[in-house]
Amino acid sequence: MNLFPVFRKKNSGEIARNRLKLLLVADKADCSPEIMQMIKDDMIRVVSRYMDIDSDRIEIQMKKLKQPDCERFTPVLYANIPIRDVPDKGIY
Repeated sequence: MNLFPVFRKKNSGEIARNRLKLLLVADKADCSPEIMQMIKDDMIRVVSRYMDIDSDRIEIQMKKLKQPDCERFTPVLYANIPIRDVPDKGIY
């Protein structure tokens, strides 16, 4: 058992699976995989400033939801960011 999962090496299957997920999300969002990766990287950078997260397990989804007041669909971004710890930095 690896006590430090941050330092474990990813296997090629895991890397390919993550790339495929990113491609599928980018396709749904009508934007390039590069843009989706930049969004993911930015989210990691910002959230990491305030808490310890598991950046290897972040999942991003883009869906189109129908607006209740009309026939229009709006893209919605969902992020699943596993949090390891929220340090007490005197913010609250």
